[in-house]
Amino acid sequence: MTDARLRQGRASLAFSFFAQGVAFALLVTRIPAVQDRYGISDALLPLFLAAVPVLAGVGSVLTGHMVRRLPPGAVLRWSQPVVLLSLLGVAGGREVWHVAVALGVFGLAVGALDASMNMLGVSLQRAYGRSIMLGFHAAYSLGGIAGASLAWVGAHEDLALLTSYLSPVLVLVPAALAASRWYTTGADGAAAGPQDTGPGAAAGPGVPFALLMPLCLVMTFAYIGDSTVSNWSAKYLEDVLGSSEELATVPYNAYMVTTLIGRTVGDLGVRRFGAVAVVRCGTLLAAAGFAVVAMAPGPWAGMAGFTLLGLGLCVIVPQTFAAAGRLAPGQSDAAVARLNVFNYVGFLVGSPLVGALGDAWSYRGAMLVPMVLVLATLVYARSFGSDDARYGGGHERPRVVDVGRGGNEV
Repeated sequence: MTDARLRQGRASLAFSFFAQGVAFALLVTRIPAVQDRYGISDALLPLFLAAVPVLAGVGSVLTGHMVRRLPPGAVLRWSQPVVLLSLLGVAGGREVWHVAVALGVFGLAVGALDASMNMLGVSLQRAYGRSIMLGFHAAYSLGGIAGASLAWVGAHEDLALLTSYLSPVLVLVPAALAASRWYTTGADGAAAGPQDTGPGAAAGPGVPFALLMPLCLVMTFAYIGDSTVSNWSAKYLEDVLGSSEELATVPYNAYMVTTLIGRTVGDLGVRRFGAVAVVRCGTLLAAAGFAVVAMAPGPWAGMAGFTLLGLGLCVIVPQTFAAAGRLAPGQSDAAVARLNVFNYVGFLVGSPLVGALGDAWSYRGAMLVPMVLVLATLVYARSFGSDDARYGGGHERPRVVDVGRGGNEV
């Protein structure tokens, strides 16, 4: 029964990661359509886009406080439908303030969603006793590919934004609610919620920031790299490497595909070689990718660099969340919520940093800056170790708590 509940919990959480990937891709890939619908100027658009990660950071912090009273699964259960439904608000409004409110709701809910999903993922990994975190993020990558494909169909068929969003939302909301009854967490002293009476429950809500600082920096550097690819790969190929407009759309898709591949096989690497070795390997691959991009003589070499970047960066973020859970096993929810904020810090910093350096210096030179920042992960690689680096630390199999049915122990 316990093993069956773990498998069901793992599958339901993987679906949540998938649905989140779809939702985020549907939003970011249709930003030009949103801008056109509401007549948002180029000068005002960055303010709207910056507000989302800022509010997501707020949502993540609030989640860290909420899970002292509620199980993470309860937070995830309500935040996922809110994220999906807010897309309809983005697509269906008429005034600028309508989309501002919808994006604000999306930002707050997505922060709660990201934090609670990773809390459950960290706890389930501890319950399994082996690395499974990369698999959840692989589901997110798969969702991102699906969402981007749906967005392409909507744009290609010239569908109204609301029409384009309506079908996936109508499918995903009831599916997410149905899956939520199977959310399960290993009661490692943190993620089980207020019912937990294990040895970690007395540790208190505070997590020393100095303990998490190396991982917070790594998270920031990784998302600076990721946002560089998301925001600048097409422009770089077209304006710097002289590709066609059509070809310039390929690098991000290639990056997402290699991210999916890397995360799909990454857990096997962690189990065999340990988290430290996998993070170091990913760091070196990502740095090599940025170097290839910076020195590329033409668009195909540039695409090869962005593809290499996907294989490298994809393992770092999931292992950072897993490492936070190992560093603070009795307070992993608080650690994950705090760490998740630096996801949005990196996203906020990355795109303007590369743009400013590209305008003031050169875009080739600008690509070397995220390369150096990602390489700094090597300095902090030991922070990803544990008593049992291959299996997530610890050999005792925690009890399982069913948070889909009110957190009762099974």
